[in-house]
Amino acid sequence: MAKGYWIVRVDITDLEQYKVYVTANAAPFAKYGARFLARAGQHQVLEGTARSRNVVIEFPSYQAALDCWHSPEYQAAIKIRLPVSTADLVVIEGYDGPQPGA
Repeated sequence: MAKGYWIVRVDITDLEQYKVYVTANAAPFAKYGARFLARAGQHQVLEGTARSRNVVIEFPSYQAALDCWHSPEYQAAIKIRLPVSTADLVVIEGYDGPQPGA
């Protein structure tokens, strides 16, 4: 079964309130098996546009990634984030097929 991923780009207007969101999203992330692969680290925009914070979160499956976002726990957390940030969030299914040069 392919893993699922959240690819998130965020601009934050109130860092202190955003920290409250981070605390609130910990429970649903743990419940659905989330694992951070990239979390606001150093980045360079090589094409297109970007936001100030970029995050990639891995889930055990595409369905778990969707279920986490739709869960009551995450929907409660997102209400904290919405007034203090602008985000782009994509849920994508992982790829287990052939790789270049393989």
